[in-house]
Amino acid sequence: MSQQEDQAVYSIGAVARMLEIPTSTLRAWEERYSVITPIRSEGSQRLYSRAQVEQLRFIKSRLESGASAADAHRLLSQELSADRIPAAEVEPTGETKPLLLLAERDSYAAGLAEYFLRTEGYEVAIASDAQQARLHFEERSPDLVILDLLISGGAGFRLCAELAAKGTAQILAVSAIDSAAEAMRLGAAAFLRKPLEPLTLASTVRDLLGTSALARHDRPSKVPT
Repeated sequence: MSQQEDQAVYSIGAVARMLEIPTSTLRAWEERYSVITPIRSEGSQRLYSRAQVEQLRFIKSRLESGASAADAHRLLSQELSADRIPAAEVEPTGETKPLLLLAERDSYAAGLAEYFLRTEGYEVAIASDAQQARLHFEERSPDLVILDLLISGGAGFRLCAELAAKGTAQILAVSAIDSAAEAMRLGAAAFLRKPLEPLTLASTVRDLLGTSALARHDRPSKVPT
């Protein structure tokens, strides 16, 4: 699977949570209108780019303004032809800062990421190995885990599945090797290729947390298909 190294990819479940659109609706739109078509991994998982997430936000905004799904997709197609879809940012809000667990084997990379994420308004806990990551996860209940899949000699893959199965935090998997498909299969919400570009990391975290980390368990609202 080819992709630019600094671009995030998101699972369909993550996109559904971010935009509060049911996965069944996302699939229906893809099949019916073929305007937003995610790439497929070797395991047939749908992988959405960040640009496609913004396109889906455009669709949702038009639906909320009273347009039909068909009209919204027609308008999107026109905007794409004119290259006019904005890359909107979603800033974290709320009185309590979201807590990020950064499980990173490289102490230098961890320090840089921690500094940047804190300047973006997040609390950050760092784990340098898989066992420490498990302890922090149980003791501190983070809103999001940024997990290096190669931590502790590759134990991050098993840890990704373990933490995702708990269902209490989203997992942003990162790796120096292209492991997006495997990460999604294990339950990650999104994947980024290392080395991490700070602005891309921040925008991906904002995407996953949405407007409030406290709302991550809310059920998707009904959206017309």
